[in-house]
Amino acid sequence: MHKEVWEQYNLWREEKTMPSDLKILLNEMKESPEEIRDSFYRDLEFGTGGLRGLLGAGTNRMNLYTVGKAAQGLAEHLKKSVSGPASVAIAYDSRIKSEEFARYAAGVLAANEIRVWIYPRLQPTPALSWAVRELKCDGGICITASHNPASYNGFKVYGGDGCQIRPEEVREIQAEMDCVDLFRDVGFMDFDEGIRQKRIRMIPGYILNDYIERSCREGETEPSCARLRIVYTPLNGAGRECVMRALEKLGGIEVRVVPEQEMPDGNFPTCPCPNPENHQALEKGLFLCRKLHPDLLLATDPDCDRVGAAAIEGNEWKLLTGNETGILLLNYLCLLRGKKHGGPKADVAVTTIVSTDMADAVCKKYGVELRRTLTGFKYIGEQIGRLEEAGEAGRYLFGFEESCGCLSGTHVRDKDGVNAVVLICRMAAYYKERGLTLWDAMKALYEEFGWYQNELLSFNFDGADGTQVMERIMRLLRTAGPEQIGGMKVASITDYQVGVGNLPKADVLEFRLENGGKLIIRPSGTEPKMKVYCFVRQDSREGALDAMKNLTGSASGLLLRYQKGAV
Repeated sequence: MHKEVWEQYNLWREEKTMPSDLKILLNEMKESPEEIRDSFYRDLEFGTGGLRGLLGAGTNRMNLYTVGKAAQGLAEHLKKSVSGPASVAIAYDSRIKSEEFARYAAGVLAANEIRVWIYPRLQPTPALSWAVRELKCDGGICITASHNPASYNGFKVYGGDGCQIRPEEVREIQAEMDCVDLFRDVGFMDFDEGIRQKRIRMIPGYILNDYIERSCREGETEPSCARLRIVYTPLNGAGRECVMRALEKLGGIEVRVVPEQEMPDGNFPTCPCPNPENHQALEKGLFLCRKLHPDLLLATDPDCDRVGAAAIEGNEWKLLTGNETGILLLNYLCLLRGKKHGGPKADVAVTTIVSTDMADAVCKKYGVELRRTLTGFKYIGEQIGRLEEAGEAGRYLFGFEESCGCLSGTHVRDKDGVNAVVLICRMAAYYKERGLTLWDAMKALYEEFGWYQNELLSFNFDGADGTQVMERIMRLLRTAGPEQIGGMKVASITDYQVGVGNLPKADVLEFRLENGGKLIIRPSGTEPKMKVYCFVRQDSREGALDAMKNLTGSASGLLLRYQKGAV
């Protein structure tokens, strides 16, 4: 074991302020050098989504000390970048220790004379973006690890515009954190004392009420939702209160909530990985659908910024992918906007470089301008901000990403699960009036535009060497990239690290194939993973499925060869 790792471990064991639960964990890892190494070989990295990692003891884990260090780094950044008193809004989800971390971060900020607004109970991440903007805060924190397993938590940071912070702000906060001794330099004020001194205040109820009202206002249309029957699951997360209130506002919808997943529970007992994209997480909801025969199944992830959906196709309940939900909503909103909106400039839709190319075809049909951004909804939020600055906020139509996140309004600067639930219900009611399910509508779009298929492959690189392995793979792909993939010639390579158009530089490679297929490879900004996005388009469903099977098999083999250096 490296000397520095052992020294850090002993430093933590000797720390007198160490809480009892962390002391127990430190003692338990005495017999496991590998666990000590993984817990202390580095500081938990402050990346594009702030902090995210396993709960536990150590510098490479989510705990009160790493949360305190991040909060102190944010405080130092705000004190230097904001003229006058700064303020921060805080929200948290249902995860293990989320409330404790949120209150601790509030105490750190309060000790640094930064005014804190905190939700009195768990709330969705988009409600945090809304609060930052409505309360005119200089930043925001949401304690969440999104859809990761129960053993994870995180510390998302937002700017004063309600977007997650951009790369330059990440670097500035990381630089401040690098100067912080997590045992000695973190200021702290007891949460209750902060309340008494009015340095910490609860976010007023009207802020949440207004957020729900705005989320329901977007995508309004004539069809009533009164005949709609849905099954909903918050996956034991933070979505239940806001989603149920929003559905009540729509009026008349018959809603059944999956009982095992209704109440907040950070252990996620029925879905170890609470990701609404995954079939496993929705098993309880699908079981209820087969029993009750509703029109729709909807699931929000633990921090309620993403929505998964399933509908009946023939006699089988099938999940829609994030791309399919995004395309359905884009087409639906184009139909509505065409009826009631006109102007000298085209409406604007926004998606990411890793989302389906089908968006281009839909936007072309309706004369909508499509803008593509890097991965991360903050870049979609940035486009909304640019339209707003130009006095053209009304041109914004819709934004979505392939991972089940979307937004139809300008009220927040992040993907919004509450808004998405409302939109999907209104769209389902629209098609139900016409005797169609969402799968009927999706198949009609495939027949019109072509069978676009997309698939995401994820490869884990855990442990102390994971980052170096991913860096080596990307370096080899750049210097000795493949000439063909799956028997198809590579027609062009785009390296986003050297800059493409107006996009920021990013560690992303795109391989376009001679048959119109595409492969995009990038390391995750929040997890120890490499992500490979596969794209095909064919004239038939069978052709698309065959082409995708070939491409994903070839992509997996490609990454394995480059991991081994056998290029």
